[in-house]
Amino acid sequence: MISWRTFLGLAGACAALLACSNDPYPARDAQQKILYSSFSSAPRTLDPAVAYSVVDHMVTGNVYDTLLEYHFLKRPYQLIPGLAMEVPEAEILEDGRARYRFSLREEILFQEDPCFTHFHPGTKTRRVTAHDMVFSLQRIADPKVNSPISSTLIRILGFAEFGKRLQQMRDESEAFAALPVHGQYEEAGGIEGVRASGDLDLEIVLDSAYPQLLYWFAMPFTTPLPWEAVVYYDGNEGRNAFEEHPVGTGPFILSTYDKYARIVFDRNPNWYGALHPEWQAPGATYPSEGEAGDGEAGLLDPEYVGRPLPLIDRIEFRMEKEDIPSFAKFLQGYYDASGVIQESFNMVVQEDNLSDEMVELGVDLVKSVSPDIYYLGFNMDDPVVGHKAGERGRKLRQAMSLMVDTEGYTERFANKRGIPAQSLLPPGLFGFDESYRNPYRQVDLAHAKRLMEEAGYPGGIDPNTGRAIRLTFDTPDPSAQGRARYQFFVDSWRKLGVDVEIAATNYNQFQEKVGNGAYQLFMWGWVADYPDPENFLFLLHGPNGRTASGGPNTANFNHARYSELFLQMKDMPNSPERALLIDEMLKILEVERPWIELFHRENYALYHHWLANVKPVGLSFSTLKYRDLDAPLRARWREDHNHPIRWPLFLVVLLFAAMMVRGVQTYLEERQ
Repeated sequence: MISWRTFLGLAGACAALLACSNDPYPARDAQQKILYSSFSSAPRTLDPAVAYSVVDHMVTGNVYDTLLEYHFLKRPYQLIPGLAMEVPEAEILEDGRARYRFSLREEILFQEDPCFTHFHPGTKTRRVTAHDMVFSLQRIADPKVNSPISSTLIRILGFAEFGKRLQQMRDESEAFAALPVHGQYEEAGGIEGVRASGDLDLEIVLDSAYPQLLYWFAMPFTTPLPWEAVVYYDGNEGRNAFEEHPVGTGPFILSTYDKYARIVFDRNPNWYGALHPEWQAPGATYPSEGEAGDGEAGLLDPEYVGRPLPLIDRIEFRMEKEDIPSFAKFLQGYYDASGVIQESFNMVVQEDNLSDEMVELGVDLVKSVSPDIYYLGFNMDDPVVGHKAGERGRKLRQAMSLMVDTEGYTERFANKRGIPAQSLLPPGLFGFDESYRNPYRQVDLAHAKRLMEEAGYPGGIDPNTGRAIRLTFDTPDPSAQGRARYQFFVDSWRKLGVDVEIAATNYNQFQEKVGNGAYQLFMWGWVADYPDPENFLFLLHGPNGRTASGGPNTANFNHARYSELFLQMKDMPNSPERALLIDEMLKILEVERPWIELFHRENYALYHHWLANVKPVGLSFSTLKYRDLDAPLRARWREDHNHPIRWPLFLVVLLFAAMMVRGVQTYLEERQ
């Protein structure tokens, strides 16, 4: 017989279950401005000098501020002041060197942290100075840190020499190597071209003008760092390693970091935008202007223009390894925004607009084009398709380019989410011409066949063998889905009589083949590091050839005039003169066809109607400080649209009731 104590316990548990809902968040948070989102893989590192992935920047972009930022709304992308008072211009010195002067804002504070108390008893934070910027740049030059952008900043005077000197002194002296890292940097003499003039003025001197340098000061790599945090968080005596414990100047503080489950940010009360809203600093104030269409999209609502940031109190990311559960929680209102997963695309988007079901749920859709390019490439070192084939190879490449239907490809494999590329420059970058149509990127079988005849391959037949010309298409994805994608191109070229064989390997093997030059055709992509045409046009600069130098020019394209123009263009500010150089470079690529440009990715972002100020940026920097949400509206929507299925619990109640009746009967019988 069940005891009364056991029964009462079970009945109480049942009552508690009946009172609960399927909401995964605490009830006390329902009315709070907390933005909920998800992530699918753990950050690799939170050390800003090293962190490079999108998921890394999901964290570092919120807790670390930078000297410069990007305007939230304007396209083409525009730099604005962040921690710096203004965006500097290069001063060209008499010896041809270039100097950039940054002036930091006064009264910028690091977030409160025990590292400051450890080294400065009685304090929880301290002021940010230009010396923190010097320390940060020295860390990037430090070979022990192994920053991925060290090769980019090598144009700073003495940058490479500092790294070599530092390593040599460590190798020669154990006492030197045992010094705290900021002490080592001081003993090593610093970087010649990085100087702090007082507490607020920073001077950077390069061997020559390099306008793209400023973009790197809008990335977390170059955020000011406190030496106290780097030294204190060494992973010893129960302390975290610095790569797991950021100490920054950003609008949010990392308050919970379980990188395999939950990542939470709270407002940083020491952020300069919170301490000094009266400054109306560009990086701490909602903008008053944007690009065409922003007003109609509600992104310039007078309710927000001029308001101090951030607009939300907390950000919470939860790990979701699978797309479908994450999307289901978005539909329930438990995540505020989402992408469109492949499995549900036709349910969500119909005729390029939201389906009626999504509209009824109050979901909005915003589209954006990523600053990237996906392409098919030829190995220009190959004797059949490359430079050595001369005019014959050029016409072959042109003919093959005329056969690739990008719209057909994106419709079949990407739900039409891709803008057909006419050149390697994506929308939003200087030099992009929306009206330009590449004559070799329009499907034209008749023209392609004529070019094959002119190349000496009538009907695709190689006169040297009497058989169809045979090429190899190397790919890094041996899966069935990957093979289907590549087969799309193979089938297109077969209409010309060209026999293309897919050689699928894993990613590492593919990279090895590309490095050795053992390939003819391949498919690849590039996502902008920063929004400047140089960051795309350098991909075909001759000295950057992959096989010869290990550079990013995977096609091994080497054209004397193109490279000459590139060297003229790369360090110029945006101007009509620069636009003319870019136009000539694109005309060369149009004819030479080292690439068959495919598409620029088009992103579809879904968000609930209680979320405001959503504008994807494409680049890897956070805009969450601009977002706002109506928490009471969200709470009401969740309650209206999520009704727990309670009938199994009622069944349990009935069973308990039956057990109670039987228990009472047994009890009475025993008493008698």
